[in-house]
Amino acid sequence: MSSAESPKFDKEGFLLDLNEWSHDVAHRLAATEALVLSDSHWQIIDLLRDFFERTETSPSMRPLVKLVKEQLGEDCGSSVYLMGLFGGSPAKTAAKIAGLPRPTNCL
Repeated sequence: MSSAESPKFDKEGFLLDLNEWSHDVAHRLAATEALVLSDSHWQIIDLLRDFFERTETSPSMRPLVKLVKEQLGEDCGSSVYLMGLFGGSPAKTAAKIAGLPRPTNCL
C-alpha cells in the first residue's frame, strides 16, 4: 500500500479491509485513541492477531482477560491491567488497533 492509499474505516474507526493493517496503521489508530504503543501494548496486539488468525473472532473482555492470563501470566491477565493499557473498553480498543473487527458484546 503506497502512502497515497489510505485504509478505509467504518464509522467507529475499525478497518474495513483487515488486510490493510500494518504497524504504521496500528500507530495511527492508537493516536486516535490518545495512546502511544509500548512493548506491553504490542504483546496484547500480537496475542489478539494470533487469536483472530486461529478463530476468526475478536474476543470480548472476559475471553480476552482469560487469553492474556493464559499467555502472559497472572500479572497481565486482569481487566485492570488491560484498562491501564487501552482505556475504558480494552477489548474494543485493542481489537481496533490490532486491525480486527469489533468484538461482539462490547459497548
